[in-house]
Amino acid sequence: MSKAGALDLASGVGGKIDKNEVLSAVDQYEKYHAFYGGEEEERKANYSDMVNKYYDLATSFYEFGWGESFHFAPRWKGESLRESIKRHEHFLALQLGLKPGQKVLDVGCGIGGPLREISKFSSTSVTGLNNNEYQISRGKELNRIAGLEKTCNFVKADFMKMPFPDNSFDAVYAIEATCHAPDAYGCYKEIHRVLKPGQCFAAYEWCMTDSFDPNNQEHQKLKAEIEIGDGLPDIRLTRKCLEALKQAGFEVIWEKDLAVDSPVPWYLPLDTSHLSLSSFRLTTVGRFITRNMVKTLEFVGLAPKGSQRVQSFLEQAAEGLVGGGKKEIFTPMYFFLARKPLSDNL
Repeated sequence: MSKAGALDLASGVGGKIDKNEVLSAVDQYEKYHAFYGGEEEERKANYSDMVNKYYDLATSFYEFGWGESFHFAPRWKGESLRESIKRHEHFLALQLGLKPGQKVLDVGCGIGGPLREISKFSSTSVTGLNNNEYQISRGKELNRIAGLEKTCNFVKADFMKMPFPDNSFDAVYAIEATCHAPDAYGCYKEIHRVLKPGQCFAAYEWCMTDSFDPNNQEHQKLKAEIEIGDGLPDIRLTRKCLEALKQAGFEVIWEKDLAVDSPVPWYLPLDTSHLSLSSFRLTTVGRFITRNMVKTLEFVGLAPKGSQRVQSFLEQAAEGLVGGGKKEIFTPMYFFLARKPLSDNL
């Protein structure tokens, strides 16, 4: 995992946005969301701008607190967060049945932590698709450091319209990424197009569960906190993802919310009542230190104006995630494995 320090965090806030424009970008980003009067349809219509702003603003915070792999994982007792994240990535590779030399696509790859791990684990060539220039530049640097430039690469593009020919990849996966899509069917249809016939697509999706009540104000508040803190136009129900997969032409092999049987709650690293030395920066004390560090760095001019606001909406997200997890109305690990039929009747 990357070892981003305080100055890395400060210099990275805003990504490719001009440092003098970060505060304005925070204003624009926040206005997309319900807490600031934003509407779901506007978020969906402007999803590319919204998600790009989010990752420009938030990536250095993620890397500082989370490392190279920005995702949750089910955990066994006695297992560290880092170990569980690697195992979660290996599980995906095993479910896809990856074989040495295959061409694999990571849809919404972040800075490439999972693609590097999966490439090493399975001896495959992995292409990371990402529409954020800053994350790609970080990913390329981390590929170079890991010595994986020949087997791991990045393509800057929108996953709603991928720049690949039909039937290009032996396998496709997405880890907590296609939740950013304004339309699950459109995204899955593009994945279906670039995947070779007879091959599989696997994903971990962020979803509201069947326990979510749209008429419950507390449920809606938690959902809105997750959306603003994680750059989401909307959070779909698990069954809506399943419907979209089938509509896109996939055969669903199996699906399950992996959060249900996790011996250690997936949200534990963000729970303020929990103290962990292995994920210290995510704990209450760690967040308090980070908050004051960001305040100081912004005050002395090492971090751009607006950095504290980014820290604030990320903490808001953490509260929504923990609340949604405890009430079992939200999951970040709705897993499915789906196959593209050998003959397409659509």
